[in-house]
Amino acid sequence: MRILMLSSTFPYPPSRGGTEIRTFNLLKYLQQNHDVTLVTQYNKGVSDTEVAELRKYVSELLIFPLPPEPQSKNAIAKLLGKAGRFLESVGKATPPNVLYRYSPEIQALVDSCVQAKKYDVITCEHSVNEIYIRPEFRHSVTTVVDVHSSVYGWIRDHLEMGAAQNAVRDRLYLSLVLKRYEKRYCSKFSHIVVTTQDDRQEFLKLRPDIDIKVIANGVDLELFPHRCQDPGGHNLIFVGAMDASHNIDAANFFAMEVLPQLQQRYPDATFSIVGARPTPEIENLKNIPGVIVTGRVASMVDYLHQSTACVVPLRTGFGIKNKTLEAMAAGVPVVASDRGLEGLAVDGDNTALAALRANKPAEYVDAISQLFDNPQLRSQLSQNGRELVEAEFTWDIAGMRYEQVCLNK
Repeated sequence: MRILMLSSTFPYPPSRGGTEIRTFNLLKYLQQNHDVTLVTQYNKGVSDTEVAELRKYVSELLIFPLPPEPQSKNAIAKLLGKAGRFLESVGKATPPNVLYRYSPEIQALVDSCVQAKKYDVITCEHSVNEIYIRPEFRHSVTTVVDVHSSVYGWIRDHLEMGAAQNAVRDRLYLSLVLKRYEKRYCSKFSHIVVTTQDDRQEFLKLRPDIDIKVIANGVDLELFPHRCQDPGGHNLIFVGAMDASHNIDAANFFAMEVLPQLQQRYPDATFSIVGARPTPEIENLKNIPGVIVTGRVASMVDYLHQSTACVVPLRTGFGIKNKTLEAMAAGVPVVASDRGLEGLAVDGDNTALAALRANKPAEYVDAISQLFDNPQLRSQLSQNGRELVEAEFTWDIAGMRYEQVCLNK
């Protein structure tokens, strides 16, 4: 099978973020039995070494430049530029980031490939790449959009939780652009893939007539081995890209509302925020006793193994969470919110307990206290979490399911 994979996000290294991890591992799996051509764009910070490494995992790698960012010399010009981009977004029912990343050169390449019948399948890794797919393509080539998460649901969720960085702007986009956008692009594709049942329900609200496949994320079990011993102690960890709005909200919530209450019981309790690109807001959390902000680290799994438990206090964001899966694979007991556990069967009747659930500060304090005080419970979650990932959430499982979609099976 000849596959053309479109990813405006450069998917290497596969530790840069959730989009990169999913895209890289799916293409790595597909390349084992098929010819994969990857079309991507240079993102800020991509090195020649990373380009050379990525070439090893595809039959052909085509990289295009990102369009230059708008340059305005004065405040009035900047304001007019923003107004113009907003009106264009509304008129085309397409988010500004999709319009900004659009490359006429990539469009010409895709058009010529479809006309020449060069590929059997075109996949769009993340919905931002849907812009290159014309509605008539589905009559001559299988087209797949791997959504990752509903943008409409994501933005709405942020607004409801008060975590939006620009609430006025996001409310306008939500009502004027995003719902129309997701409903429109759904109709263009042969297949739509999402990562959780929650996301599937979001899209069914927009298009109840379409078939939507759920393919969860996975974990590289070699990169995240099960830990050899329980370190004990009262040390918590939260991991992720620390410039992402949902992670910023989660870290602030836990550091300011949960940790002080927990330290009333365990004065030596620490909360390590581990991940690249911490914003000034995250850096300022170091002023709270017990909070540690590391920035990028050489080995995420080493930090996980050294922690008593991993907390995933997300309050916003749809989709399955790599950070939750990776902690469970590493054998680290997890305490997480409903959002942090989305797509995972970790508790309930006839289900082996694989993580503890909490949403409010008092619930976190209670769940974490149980783990701090009970080595047997930590061992149970460690073992059950690893077994759940091995059984259902490896990249081989995800890749096999994605391959079946591409094959129209």
